[in-house]
Amino acid sequence: MIPLPETRLTDIYEKDYYLWLVKTIELVKNRNVNQLDWEHLTEEIEALGNEQRRKVKSYLRQLLIHLLLYHYWENEKPYCGRGWQEEISNFRYELGLLLESKTLYNYFLKNIEEVYKKARKRAIETTQLSASVFPEKCPFSTQEILGDD
Repeated sequence: MIPLPETRLTDIYEKDYYLWLVKTIELVKNRNVNQLDWEHLTEEIEALGNEQRRKVKSYLRQLLIHLLLYHYWENEKPYCGRGWQEEISNFRYELGLLLESKTLYNYFLKNIEEVYKKARKRAIETTQLSASVFPEKCPFSTQEILGDD
């Protein structure tokens, strides 16, 4: 590989992100740390971590919404219950993949109540049922959320 000055790699980042990734991977594999675009590399690693946490919250929110609909919207359950079960299964699967990471699992545990509040609000809006129908605190255990038997 031809050595690239740091400014050159920085320029590549601005013009061709994928090429920047390829070059950065090559530099890391070859341990050419002096040529890395540290500023952008740090930003990208931080963004990757933030995206993983955002996904945990998003899948958890969707899962909790569907659990609430399934357990508390009795009038619609005969018509929609099967679809809700399918969605619950899908969100559990996607969330489970993320939670294979111990760090993300701990993040999940710390955020259940915060995310539940948002899910509850959405369930109230969707169903137009009284807020009193849905518990203020998350009624589901970790095992119930994740579908662990």
